[in-house]
Amino acid sequence: MTEEFDLHHIQLQQVTVTFPQPDGGEFLAVDGFDLQVKTGEFVTIVGPSGCGKSTLLSVVDGLIRPYAGQVLINEILVTGPSTDRALVFQEFALLPWRTVVDNVMLGLELQRKFTKGQMKETVHRYIQMVGLQGFENHYPHQLSGGMRQRVGLARALAVNPDILLMDEPFAALDAQTREIMSLELLRIWEQEKKTVLFVTHGIDEAVYLADRVVVMSGRPGRVKEIIPVSLARPRSLAIKDHPQFVQLRRHIWDLLEKEVQWQVGNKGAKG
Repeated sequence: MTEEFDLHHIQLQQVTVTFPQPDGGEFLAVDGFDLQVKTGEFVTIVGPSGCGKSTLLSVVDGLIRPYAGQVLINEILVTGPSTDRALVFQEFALLPWRTVVDNVMLGLELQRKFTKGQMKETVHRYIQMVGLQGFENHYPHQLSGGMRQRVGLARALAVNPDILLMDEPFAALDAQTREIMSLELLRIWEQEKKTVLFVTHGIDEAVYLADRVVVMSGRPGRVKEIIPVSLARPRSLAIKDHPQFVQLRRHIWDLLEKEVQWQVGNKGAKG
């Protein structure tokens, strides 16, 4: 890593998010969330269902404003979406009437600052990077789930964001394709040096990808523990048999199991 890695690229400072309720009250989704992410770092976030993981990504992207606290990108306050961030969803969110090329080109078209030649060159580069050469003129319905997710990743990368925000991007894929996509994502990350915040329910996926794993508490979402992952890079799938990997997976599972048990017990007490 370069010296730039020592900078705090993303800072979430005491972020609290509430949503209005039909009865006029407020639902507390995230409470006092603190996290600092360095430039070029790959950070994964795991937590019980409904703990606010996806909400946090939307706050970093500028789609949701926190009730309290703030998010800074390179010391600048986030007040809305920006081209320095790209959000990749679980749903492929491709336009069915557009080919692979045209879907990947969409973000560049919306920026209205590139020539047709520049856009074609950029799109070609990222289609190659995600391994879709030969499928440029296919439509989404002609592609497998894994290929559609590759299109979504290429579209996000094409606008050259500094930060990739990934909301369970591989959750809808079968287990084998999911592992292949994890390998591909690490390859691209090591090549592009993007800062990545990656939400997942998969503990193995979280450990395999990350420099650090953030474990969230149950609702309202808070930081329960931040766990460094010192496994060597580049990583292959064989690293999942490494004793350190097994130990990290067990530790995270224990943390999450306690959260789920507490939530179930708390609901029972209220009932």
